[in-house]
Amino acid sequence: MTRPGGLRILFGLALALQFWALYVPRTPSVESGLPLDKAVHLGLFLVVTWLGLRVGLPRVGLVIAMVAQAAISELTQWLFLPQRGGDWWDFAADLAGIGLGVLLARDRSHRDESLLIDS
Repeated sequence: MTRPGGLRILFGLALALQFWALYVPRTPSVESGLPLDKAVHLGLFLVVTWLGLRVGLPRVGLVIAMVAQAAISELTQWLFLPQRGGDWWDFAADLAGIGLGVLLARDRSHRDESLLIDS
């Protein structure tokens, strides 16, 4: 599924999953002693950012949108979802996911360009 259409579908699904996970009134809790919530935040923002860049969305616009999404989701959880709570560490995990998504997409695009140059 490396065709642009397939990536667009994956991007749309990842974005829908991100919205659901960030705005559902109550999240399932798993008591493991591990920071699973932070890993989920990091992963959601990493995947959406990476896929967005892979489908050709402009980097600056996507990063601004993802940072806004991270901030708005935490404020929404804090102010409007009584079963949830806004958390600075969740916001930090979101930002880390955005940064990693950009780095991974950038690394891939540099490899793709070097393959074209080396051929």
